[in-house]
Amino acid sequence: MMKTIRQLAGISILISGILHVYLYLKPEADPGSIGILVVGLIYCVTGLLLFNNRRYPLYLGLAVPLAGMTLSFIKFGVPELFSLSALFKVLGVAVITFCSVVLLKKQKE
Repeated sequence: MMKTIRQLAGISILISGILHVYLYLKPEADPGSIGILVVGLIYCVTGLLLFNNRRYPLYLGLAVPLAGMTLSFIKFGVPELFSLSALFKVLGVAVITFCSVVLLKKQKE
């Protein structure tokens, strides 16, 4: 069960990372949007790390999306309800929740 939750966290943050990279690569992207690319690559690396059984990727799964969402709220404010930015927030909250569940379960063992 915990392996499945961990894999869901990895898949969720990988999807978010790939979408960030896509936003950077699409033709009408803002030339100053290098930050989107950097965040996307960090999310992709974190997502891949979540597929191994070490503990530190779980902490990255907590810290990286939390930092990304915080910076996004500071820079862009609250997103529209149906937007990629809102999807990024939902995926971030899911990853944080999944990683928290796995970490709390491991602490009880």
